[in-house]
Amino acid sequence: MQKTLSLLGAVLVTGLLATGCAGPERKLGRGFSNAYEIVRMGEMRRTVEQSALFYPNERYATGIVQGFNRTLARTGIGIYEIATFPIPSYDPVATKHFKPYPVYPDSYKPHLSASSLFATDTSIGFSGGDVAPWFPSSRFHIFDN
Repeated sequence: MQKTLSLLGAVLVTGLLATGCAGPERKLGRGFSNAYEIVRMGEMRRTVEQSALFYPNERYATGIVQGFNRTLARTGIGIYEIATFPIPSYDPVATKHFKPYPVYPDSYKPHLSASSLFATDTSIGFSGGDVAPWFPSSRFHIFDN
């Protein structure tokens, strides 16, 4: 009887882990992306850019303060989503104030990195993508279509 219950428990756990994992996977990935915001500083760059465009008298001081606040808030949302990823609901949190995934300044739209992982035609010498995406304001692309 005990072997049957342990076998049934193993089958149930395997079934639970093997099916229906799309929600937790998405929530965990979104959580890691948002928690990495403190290093990436996309909210900071976007807020400084937007405040310089729309509020020219306030410019950088207001943008830096708002950007820092938004960076900390997005990082907190990411930590919350990482900590609660196995618990439903798997929908994004605080979508009224933040987009579900990290943002970039309007002057920069990220592309895939230029590496053999993403470019299948590197053996003949042609590939595309960002050359140095880890540097701020890197906007040079090999083949920008």
